[in-house]
Amino acid sequence: MTALDYKKIVADYQEDFLNDLFELLRVPSVREDDQATAEFPVGPGPAKALHKFLEFGKRDGFTVQNFDNWAGHIEMGEGNELMGILGHVDVVPVGTGWDTDPFEPVLKEGRIYARGSSDDKGPSLAAYYALKIIKDLKLPVAKKIRLIIGTDEESGWQCMDHYFSVEKMPDFGFSPDAVFPIINGEKGNVTVQLHFGGNQSGDIKLIRFESGLRSNMVPQDAEATLEVKDLDAVIASFEEFLTSEPITGSYEQNGTQLILHVVGKAAHGSTPEVGINGATYLGKFLQTLGLSQDAKTFVDVTAQVLHDDPKGEKLGVAMVDDVMGELSANAGVFRFEEGKGGTITINMRYPKGTDEEITQKITQQLASYDVTVEKAAGGKLPHYVSPEDPLVKTLLDVYHRQTGLEAHEQVIGGGTYGRLMDRGVAYGALFPDSIDTMHQANEFMALDDLMRSMAIYLEAIYELVRP
Repeated sequence: MTALDYKKIVADYQEDFLNDLFELLRVPSVREDDQATAEFPVGPGPAKALHKFLEFGKRDGFTVQNFDNWAGHIEMGEGNELMGILGHVDVVPVGTGWDTDPFEPVLKEGRIYARGSSDDKGPSLAAYYALKIIKDLKLPVAKKIRLIIGTDEESGWQCMDHYFSVEKMPDFGFSPDAVFPIINGEKGNVTVQLHFGGNQSGDIKLIRFESGLRSNMVPQDAEATLEVKDLDAVIASFEEFLTSEPITGSYEQNGTQLILHVVGKAAHGSTPEVGINGATYLGKFLQTLGLSQDAKTFVDVTAQVLHDDPKGEKLGVAMVDDVMGELSANAGVFRFEEGKGGTITINMRYPKGTDEEITQKITQQLASYDVTVEKAAGGKLPHYVSPEDPLVKTLLDVYHRQTGLEAHEQVIGGGTYGRLMDRGVAYGALFPDSIDTMHQANEFMALDDLMRSMAIYLEAIYELVRP
């Protein structure tokens, strides 16, 4: 058989790919629990995006199945072994700071701007087009292939719990939801919540504090409402604070109440050191105001323990592993309301051990504060596939052949569907020279990167399933 020119083949599909991708990106697919129903378990948006993706598969002649709007798959091939490609169509909340409509994709200077362009609609559709090309070219396959699409990756992975309660786990495969050359190791993932009371007294009271959208996002925006007697003094102090910190901010007066706004920088929760946590900076300022009782405890923990602590050192959970690296800690969601209490949600990616150990260490570290520590439901243990596994070797070989770049194993703090399979990894779609804007305002994916990824996926999938 004549050697295939994978890059040339995928170039012929670029126009169709872009048309489909723009359709998919136009679907607002953020999880919305307040709109969840029996028909739409995580809200209508993710289900609509799933329908759109499955429509592509049905149009192109694949076997398609929807599993109660939780997940779906697009299937081809026959054989005793099952290869899985696991992607998702749900996206994180939009947040602030966008220059364009996040659900009206824009192609500008070679970049596709839209929420989901890089995480994970663009890469998932690139993998789908690799399957479509294999089918169109009638290339022989000796294994069954399923592209499995989830709707709850950015939250609790309930979509995959539902799917795999009725369907077989693939024997091997990858998730197009990370970076090249490969991710064959993923740290453990645990979320804990700190609970505070809501009592306070004094001349300055914290009426409300709100920051963060999801535990796996560095919170960009933070807002605090204060009851203040000497407004001018607090305003002057706040303005001075803003000049000395890497944030922006503003304030509003409403009678005796003062509303403070702080804007930092969003980032993926697995790399908190890349972002600027608006909540902890606002807490740092509030700590100077002399709050009392539970409000003081909430602010003290925010400013003293969680501020500038991406490795969890002040939480007492810092650790490092020779293969998987360091633990990361992201304080992602902050809520406080006078009289009702407060909650801080912290997401950690850890290289070894268990989530019970981490929860115990945090409880011990915070023993001097009036706070209750609770491990949230879910969590994932560390996952690792040996670089000697034929799956890893094949994927690295294909990457090196197509790019000429060094192919090596990698471990990340982010969690992908790849870890669901014993022989599962993450593979692309960001390259070493790509700009990572996942979970950020103005998220984009370079069109060239998506087409390069499509060519790599095409060759890799074919190499893994050919007779």
